[in-house]
Amino acid sequence: MVLHRARSVEEYIEWVKNARFEVQDLRECVMFEAEEMPRFPIFLEPLERSIDKLYQDMCDGVYQFGREDLPYMEVAHKFGDTIPFHLLLKQINETHRKGLEVDEDE
Repeated sequence: MVLHRARSVEEYIEWVKNARFEVQDLRECVMFEAEEMPRFPIFLEPLERSIDKLYQDMCDGVYQFGREDLPYMEVAHKFGDTIPFHLLLKQINETHRKGLEVDEDE
């Protein structure tokens, strides 16, 4: 499967904002169904912290693309089957590692 990378800084930031929304939505769903679930999924807290830090680094102007995986990827690999938006997490990571997707013709 080929992962698409963001084509602009704006799109990349939007993906990170969307990931923040998705993890918050997942938290709310889990809380709503708390009576049926014995506890939060163990991946929720580290995933939320990592995505929030990524977003905050972007807001603070200290974010840098890099060659290494983003910190949440260990969680995404391990629990990907239970994270409904794991593809979005992989796309953000792919953009982080390889940069924006730009047309060579331009």
